[in-house]
Order: sequence, then structure tokens, then C-alpha cells
Amino acid sequence: MTSHLAARGGGPAAGIVYLVGAGPGDPGLLTLRGAEVLGHADVVVHDRLTAPSLLGLAPAASEKVDVGKQPDDRGDQEAINKLLVERAKAGLKVVRLKGGDPFVFGRGGEEALALIEAGVTFEVVPGVTSAVAAPAYAGVPVTHRGLVTAFTVVAGHTRSVDLEPGRGGTNWEALAQGGGTIVVLMGAAHRGRIAERLMNGGLAPSTPVAAVQWGTGAGQVTRRTTLDRLGATPLGPPVAIVIGEVAGLNLAWYEDRPLFGRTIVVTRAAHQASQLVAPLRDLGAQVLEVPVIGLADPADGGTALRDRAGRLRAGASSYGWVVFTSANAVHRFFEFVPDTRSLGGVLVAAVGTATAEALAGYHVVADLVPGNFRAEGLLDAFPPPPALPLLAPAGARSVLLPQAAGARPELRDGLEARGWQVDAVEAYRTAPRAVGPELLTSVGQADAICFASSSAVDSFIDQAGSAGVRTPPIVACIGPVTASTARARGLTVTAEASEHTIEGLVNALVEALSPHIAGT
Repeated sequence: MTSHLAARGGGPAAGIVYLVGAGPGDPGLLTLRGAEVLGHADVVVHDRLTAPSLLGLAPAASEKVDVGKQPDDRGDQEAINKLLVERAKAGLKVVRLKGGDPFVFGRGGEEALALIEAGVTFEVVPGVTSAVAAPAYAGVPVTHRGLVTAFTVVAGHTRSVDLEPGRGGTNWEALAQGGGTIVVLMGAAHRGRIAERLMNGGLAPSTPVAAVQWGTGAGQVTRRTTLDRLGATPLGPPVAIVIGEVAGLNLAWYEDRPLFGRTIVVTRAAHQASQLVAPLRDLGAQVLEVPVIGLADPADGGTALRDRAGRLRAGASSYGWVVFTSANAVHRFFEFVPDTRSLGGVLVAAVGTATAEALAGYHVVADLVPGNFRAEGLLDAFPPPPALPLLAPAGARSVLLPQAAGARPELRDGLEARGWQVDAVEAYRTAPRAVGPELLTSVGQADAICFASSSAVDSFIDQAGSAGVRTPPIVACIGPVTASTARARGLTVTAEASEHTIEGLVNALVEALSPHIAGT
């Protein structure tokens, strides 16, 4: 186990503080343990470098306390320590979310000492430090065979530069003679003086330097220079400055991706968001997850769906077809059908490849998947009912349609107009999910927002208002139904997926953002 648990009396009832490293910016660098403790937090005490989307991992009802400090502000560390102690002694689970690693220039040691003194139980959850992650995202390895076999991480703040080594300062001249890579954190303001002292210690003025601002984030910028020009290179915090021969390597990958530098808001339900978040992040986007909807049980608790599934299990041939319009309907239906042999003799239709893939997860191959991933496409492809009902099996002219509450009536009405007997049953409800004000505020700073359902549009607008998405230049929708809802709610739809799938939505976003990317 990578984390350390320290119990200092008081027992579980006294609460606990988790000192969690959030990583340097990319939320994907948060550890699994970090995500786990965030998911059960009563209080999140976070600094200014924390990715806003990480706060969404905490329960919506949890208290979020911003104690972020500006680079030139030491802040009131004693007040932070007191806050952690008070909340923990109130019996709460407190997550102290810190940028990078809590014990790498993060004052995590000071907070741990304060917790020990107060008798508060705590656990340290290490994080990925920017000293390694920022150079890696810039394509600069801190060690490289044949060039360097060691690296030093050093603070570049005022005390480090101005004080003598024996009085708390850093011996920069000695570092210059060490022969390894030097990674300077918090050194933007003193970069000229740092370069001067390193050159006085023997480092060549032509020594390569790579300075990575906002490393691993959507705003990452890598500036390459030499040691003698470092002082004149425009830099602002936060920045990781890599000094040494490895800084001359350029193994760029992160900043070369098609959506790099763009922040995209995903509004899907939390349990489905990963299907959209993953490909967007793979393309370089910074993804802000704002799950405005969630799934809820049917109004009857699932009684009707359980009854219809029971008819199939009884082998009564009650239906000729079962039609699924979403993966959610598939999953809810098979909660009551543990044995897929119950579908023997029943044909299965799926609207969309995602629905068909969900069926495949239960070892069911859809008999019909229309090329047009809409209800209208299914109607066009759906066969007529048997011509001789007296000779056909019982129920052969019936269609079971598990669907969301409030689903559009076009499919049911269209099948009935073609002579089918349709048993539409509520399989689940899409319920609005409250979103914290921090996330809603962050949406206005994004480059694009995407919607994969009308319910997501409605829930978001009900909470944020149409003004909440006027700033982003791109509003992307998965298909015409969702786009129609968005327009009806006052949004200007910029991009619409030509193929109404997650892949199609991603492609639409790339195409819509390409002119912006080309112009930067």
C-alpha cells in the first residue's frame, strides 16, 4: 500500500484527514486511492492548483473549502492546520487536496505535524509531482541513458536563492557541479539569479533549458532556451524549469494532439461519462465532467419490467420482438433476465451501435440494427407483422419496448401504425443531478460543451441558464433530437454529429474546433 496511516488517538469517531496529492494538473494523474477517499469525503480542503473536475469526485453535499494561495502569498498555514483539526475532531472525513505531491514542497509535513500534535488520525496519499510529470508531458525525460543518470529537484523561491546554504538557502554552485539534471520548482521570479549562480558554479551558458508552464494542463506551454537566456525568457508560475542536457531532447507528444489546449465540458451521467471522456482526453482535450443527469428506478420500482421479463422466462412466447433504444434500457432489462435463453425464439432490435454493444455484453446479438441511429431509422427498417396471425405463435405480433420514462412516442406510435401491438414499459428514469457552483462557474471558461441527450440539456439549462454556455464558442450535440432541444432552450448549436454515436460526437468536436486550433 503506497499510503501511510497514522493513528493518534481519538478513534474513528474523531474523524480523519487524508493528505492527498492531486497531481500537477491533469486529473487523470490522480491516484486510485486519491479518487477513493475523495468519493467519501465530508470536507475537501483544496489549493488553487487543483483541477476543478476533481472536486466533482467528492459527494455533491460535501463542503469544499478553497485555501489556495498566490505564489507571492505565504498564506496563513496555521489557519489551514486549525481548519483540518477542527473538521476532523467534529467526526468528519477531511480530504486535504494538494497540487502535486503533499510532501514535495507542499507543506504536507507541516500539516501532518499539526495533526499529530492535535491527536488527529491522518493518512498520506502520495501524488505525482510536477517535477517529473511536467517535463514528461513536454517530452523531456529527466534522466536519459548516455546523457544523465541523476536529477535534483530544488525550490527556487526567495529563501532558496537569497540565503546562504547553511542558513536555509540552496548551494546552487554545488548543484552546478553535480553533473545531473536540475529541476527547479517555484523559480519563475528568480530564474535570472538562479541561472547566474549556476553559471558561476561552472555550468556552460549554452546549457539547454526547458521551462514548462502549467504542466500537464490544457494551458501547458513549453519554452526552450539556454541558461544564459533564461532570465530574459518570459515565464510565469506555475513552472517547472529543467536545466541540463536532457532539456535539449524534444520527445513532444502532449502538445501535438489535435484537441490540445482545449477544455471540453461533458454533461453525461457519471456512469456513462467515461465513454466520451476517454477519447477526448486521448486527443489532448482537458475534460471537465459536469454530470447533470443520473439514472433512477422507474416510478413503479421496476414492477412492470419484472413482470414482462417473467413472461419471457416462462417461455410463453409473449412477444415476437424486444426493441431496445438505449444501453441503459438493456442493462435494466437484463437485471430481470439472468438467463439469455429466455429470449429463444424472440427477435431483438437495437437502435445504435452502443445499444448493440450493450446487448453483446450479455451474449445477445441483435437481429436488427438500423443504419440510421434514430427511432425513425428503426421504423424504416422494421418488418411488418406476420401476415397470418391465426397460424403465428402467440404474441408474434407483439413488441416489448423497454424505455426511459418520458421517451418520445414516435417509435411506439409508428410501430402501432404498422400493425404491431406494442407493450411500452418504463425501464428507468433520467433524473436531474445537482451540480456544485464551482463546476458551473468553470463551464463558462471552457472551449466547448457537448450534450448526448435532451435530458442533459434540460437539466443543465435548468441549473445554469442559457447564459451559462454563451461564453464557449462550441455547443455540440449527438444528434438532431438533442440539438432541437438545445435550440429550444436558447442555445446556438455549432456542431452536430453526422453519425449519432459517441464517436460521431467526438469527430464533430474535432472538426468544429479545428479552425480554432489552426488559428492559434
